[in-house]
Amino acid sequence: MMNDQLQKFARDTPKAGLRQCTEDQKLLFNRMYSPKRLNAPIDEVVDAMDANKLDWAMQQVQGTLDKAAKRAKQENVWTA
Repeated sequence: MMNDQLQKFARDTPKAGLRQCTEDQKLLFNRMYSPKRLNAPIDEVVDAMDANKLDWAMQQVQGTLDKAAKRAKQENVWTA
């Protein structure tokens, strides 16, 4: 069981990352974690998640951000 401080961090981290994501990426996140509430605000979806899914959610969001950064870097190389 995750203590309260760790759980807060584990919820705040994907929330912050998801703020940097596109609307399509946020919708995909909602499809995975809240399929019955696709239009729910991301913060509500993350707050309602089971604690045992938070680690995977953090990894998925970070992976999405990493791919976007890599793609942006490659685009800058091609346009420079």
